[in-house]
Parts: sequence; C-alpha cells; structure tokens
Amino acid sequence: LPLLSFSYSGGKDSCYNMMQCVAAGHQIVALANLRPAENTGQTDELDSYMYQTVGHHAIDLYADALDLPLYRGFIKGTSVNTGRVYTTCQEDEVEDLYHLMKLVKDKEGVEGVSVGAILSDYQRVRVEDVCRRLNLQPLAYLWRRNQEILLKEMISSNIQAIIIKVAAFGLDPDKHLGKTLDQMEPYLLELSEKYGVHVCGEGGEYETFTLDCPLFKKKIVVDSAKVVVHSADAFAPVAYLRFLKLHLENKGESSGTFMVNSCSCEESCNDDDIFPSSEEDEPQKNIPVIWKSLKHYSLDFTKTFGSSGRSLSGYQWFSGITAHFLPSKGKNAQEAAREAFSSLRANMTSEGLKLKDIVLFHLYMKSMKDFNVINSVYVTEFDLCPPARVCVETLLPDGVLFCIDCLAHKYDIAMDDVLRDEKLVMHVQSISHWAPANIGPYSQSIKVGDVLYCAGQIALVPCTMQLVSGGIWTEAIVSLRHVERVLQAMSQKTALHHVITASCYVTDSKHVPIARSIWQKKLRECKKVEDSETHHDVTAVCGLLAVVVIAQLPRDAAIEWHVVAVVDDPLQRKHFAMKMLSEGFQIECESVESSSASCASISVRLSLISPSTSQLDLDGPLHDLIAMFRQAVEKLSEDCSATPLSFRAFFKEDVFDAETLQTGLQEYLEKYLGKKTPALILVPVVDLPGKEVIHVTCWLS
Repeated sequence: LPLLSFSYSGGKDSCYNMMQCVAAGHQIVALANLRPAENTGQTDELDSYMYQTVGHHAIDLYADALDLPLYRGFIKGTSVNTGRVYTTCQEDEVEDLYHLMKLVKDKEGVEGVSVGAILSDYQRVRVEDVCRRLNLQPLAYLWRRNQEILLKEMISSNIQAIIIKVAAFGLDPDKHLGKTLDQMEPYLLELSEKYGVHVCGEGGEYETFTLDCPLFKKKIVVDSAKVVVHSADAFAPVAYLRFLKLHLENKGESSGTFMVNSCSCEESCNDDDIFPSSEEDEPQKNIPVIWKSLKHYSLDFTKTFGSSGRSLSGYQWFSGITAHFLPSKGKNAQEAAREAFSSLRANMTSEGLKLKDIVLFHLYMKSMKDFNVINSVYVTEFDLCPPARVCVETLLPDGVLFCIDCLAHKYDIAMDDVLRDEKLVMHVQSISHWAPANIGPYSQSIKVGDVLYCAGQIALVPCTMQLVSGGIWTEAIVSLRHVERVLQAMSQKTALHHVITASCYVTDSKHVPIARSIWQKKLRECKKVEDSETHHDVTAVCGLLAVVVIAQLPRDAAIEWHVVAVVDDPLQRKHFAMKMLSEGFQIECESVESSSASCASISVRLSLISPSTSQLDLDGPLHDLIAMFRQAVEKLSEDCSATPLSFRAFFKEDVFDAETLQTGLQEYLEKYLGKKTPALILVPVVDLPGKEVIHVTCWLS
C-alpha cells in the first residue's frame, strides 16, 4: 500500500513502525505531523493525550532526511471525548488528525497509515476511527509487542534516537536527556525491574527524537540544545530538550537495504512433545441406527424461535432465528438475511433489548459461498462495538440460508443500586504481528463483569491476514495462540486455564485427536506456569471442550477455536462429573462453576455404545439426558445463582431426525426446568468424537 506515516513525531516508535511497513512491502509516500497552534502560548510541549509535541520545531528536517513530502497541521482541539470508544466530536483534537489525513489522502492517494502505537488503546482506537471514516488501513506492527525485545530490535536495526523528554521516577534530566537508546537500555531495564517503568516509555516515562535510521537519506546532527524544566518534582522531575541549532549531513553511500527481524507470525510448529490423544477420540465408523417409529412432527426445527428467561444479572439468550431462502420464490439472499435480522430485532425489542446489547453471536451457515452477501447485511446492523462472533458452515436443511443465536446483556433499571458490570470491547482493526485484525463487523472479545466472550479464531497470519500454511498442526497451534493473546490483552493475567467453555470446530474427523492433544498440551503449559508461581498441590479446573466436525470454515480454514473465559481463580472452581447407561446408550455429564460463582458451563454427551439389531427408542435416552442435565444444574453450589441460558445440542445429522429431536428435547426441558428452560439450539454436524451422537454444551450465567 502507498502509506503516510501518521503524526510523524520523530520518535523511535514511528520510525521503527515505518521500517516494519517497508519490510512488509509497503511504500511510504508522505509524512504527517500535528503541532501546537501558535496562539496557545505553549509552543514546545502540549499536554495532549494523543500526540507527542516535544521536539516539533525540528520536524521539518525529516522531510529532507527522508526525502518525502511533509504535511503539517495545527492541534486546535483538546481531549474532549476521552471514553474507551471514540465518537466524532468537533472540539476534539482527534478531528485535527481527521482533517490532516483527509488532506494527505486527497493529495497523495494513500491507502494506509503507519501507526507507532505499542500499548495505548486510547491512541489506537482514535486513529482507527479516523481511518475507518477515511477508508484507510492502519498498520500498527509494534502493537502489544514485548517491550524489552522491541527495544533491543530497534537498537540492533540501527535506529539512532536520543531521549528528549523525561517524566518518571529514576530518570534524571541532567543525566539522561540527550542520551541514546543504546546508552540507556541497561538502565531502562533496571528501572523496569525495580519500579515497573515501561521499557519503551509507553506510560509517558520518556520521549525520543530520531537522528538517523536506515530509511533516512541524510542524518540529523544536534549542534546545541538546552534543558527546559517543566516541573521540578523531587522524585520524578519533568524536563525536555529544546533544540537551539540542528543541521543535516549526507550519509555515506548506503545500499538502501536494511534488516528488520523476521516476524514470528508464522513460526513453524514442529513440537515433539505433542502426542495425539487416544484412539477413542477418533470418530467411530457409523453404526446404522434404526429408531422405533417416531411420532413424526411436521414442524421444521429451524422455524422455532426460542429465548431463555432473563438471568439475575441481565443476560438473555435468543435462538432459532432463521433466514429462509428459496431462489424459486423470487426472493434474494440479501432480502432473506434482512428479514431474519428484523425478526431478531422484533424478538429482542419485545424483551426491552436492542441489537447493541448483544455480546456474542453465532452464525451457522448453509454455505460459505453466501458469506459475502450475509456479511453485507450484517455490517449494516452493528455499529462501533459489534459483538464477538462465531461463524461456521454446517448441515442445515434445504431452503435455509443461515441460523443465528445470540447472547444479550442489559441491566434492569430496577436493579440500578447493584454495581454495574462495565462492558469492555476489544475491536482491533490495525494490521499487526499480534493477532488477526477484525476488519469485519465483529470484536475480538467483549468483557462483561469477570467474563470474557471471545470471537472464533482461525489461523490467519496477523501481518498478512492470509491463512497460515503448514496443515492442521500449524493451524491448530497458531489459532490457539491468537486465543491466548486476545485473552491476555483483555486482562493481563488471563490464560487458557481461565477458559470455562470451549468449542473447537474442525473440517475433518481425523483432526479431532490433533485438536484435543494440542488443547491438552497448552493447558499443561499453563499449569506449569501456575504451579511455579503458587507451589501448591491443588490443580486448576479447566474449561470443558467440545470438538465437532462441521462442513466448512471461513477462508477454508481447517480449525476454529471459540472460548468463553472467566477472570477468576481456576484452583477454586467447582467441578462435577457423572455417567449412566440408558438403553444401549451411555450418558456422561460434567460441569464447571467459576470460583466467583458468577457463571458455569455444563456438557452432556450421549454415546451409542452397543449396536443393536433391534429398534432403539429415542424417548428413554432423551428423558435421561435432560434428567441428568437437571441434576447438574441442581448440583451447582448454593452461592451460584446462575441460570441456564443456552442448551446447544451438536448432533450427528445422519443419526437423528432433527424435528423429533427438537420436540423431544424441548418437551423434557420444559417439563424439568419450567421457567428456567434455556434457549434450545440444534446444530447438525458431520461427526462427533468416539461414539458420541449428541454433545450438548450449556452456558449458565
């Protein structure tokens, strides 16, 4: 892409990110910088949440040093809209950036923006908002990188930058201003160890000015400068360098090539210590099942809309919203999708909810070929903070375009005295080396209270957004690494053992044992870290995993992970398991309750253990399955007030008649759970592990 370097401040981060952009094959065509307005009286240093302004007098030299056009604008606004989500506000300093970038786009035809953000969500969210409005792609290759490694990389890739501002405990204006990164590195690492100072200055501890880097045609030389003390605090004085005289010098003949550490996005995954788990995980050859003549219901299972009751803390699950589509009827797919959304909206409105209250969205499609059409409608339904989303193709009946179910959350105004759980949304749209950008209309994760609802993750290489090569092992490891990174970015100490329920969708039965073994290996690694930190014998209770085989995934991926995690103490969770035999079937049930007792997950598996020549009765096993499910709900601790919200039944499509299954399950759920009946979601799948014919996952909140 032809790029502009946003708010080119001359700092090390904007320089190194430009080098990363060039290494990724993009071309920098212009620089853009915002400086304090002349009439503010603050000509050196502006107290801005968004922009580095110290050293701005020298920015003009960069146009010559890089041999690029430089566009400059004035910061007229202030930090008005300081919320987690930015919405346009004319008096805000972000709008100054919008006008400057619009000018550069119109003049230079740029398509992307180089952004040096490492950790500041505040800055990233605002730059992404401006880019979204101008249809530009933000590239933030330093985003959430390990800062110690990053600083070493910057130094080794020949960025010559000096400290021009200090504002942290342990940084002394007389000693440290004017020092190079190379000279400062050991001391910065020491400060980080002692006082938690950010090694790259991400907390505003220090700012830098780049004198030379491999992209420069000429280097900048400081002839004279003076120290200006901004506030003479005894512990953490704030001071900066004001350049009095600078000049440019030609550099010796350089080849124009430079080294940037190769990205770790595609590291190969040849781990020796992963053993595929036991044979019994392999789906078994199908045993033909002959059911006793069933009460056959003409009801189409995709036509029944259902919703759970509202839980105490304001959660409600909606299911069975279907887009019906028969081309012969003259209706197009887009209209069918719109109808489904208006039906969802109507159902939610009747419960006092809006689409913006949805935190998690499941989209089951008849065919991935229709993805773009459905997405074009989906985009128009959600605004700045879309829900986390899971999207797979599965075996839906003919005439159905897609089925959706979703979890919504909203407080009852009557309960206003209860401390509200803040809703935190992570919707990163910048291309980086961290995890895939969400260019589509969904968020990587939404946190409500102590629960993290994540989007499904496939193995896209973050910096190219292409599917990783290397087959199922590599895909499984890379996509699970994305899940870990999203969890950690949402809540620092959160890892895979905080997951309370996980679904893994694979496109081939042979992949089931591979998915399971990688999941178990990753959990063992988490436990090792946990044990080394805590030294006790209690083991963490990890989440329940369902592995199912479906028809197709987005981008032709082989595997997709979807998790819900809780920021709790996995060592204090309650776990419960039981099993029983029922007319040729085995039923196994497990439940995990979070240590905070705010939520729980239950899994129930129905396996066909003995092939029977005689006809089997479905009624008995379904009755026993729901009876066992009710027992699991009742076994939850007294202090857990979680309500069952969703009852997702993955079933082998070739074994059951879906309508009969739907009716049987619904009847027993209502009989045994009454008002606490969860939303029933039927998902026909290609295959399940071992001898399983139904795998139910239930979410309680």
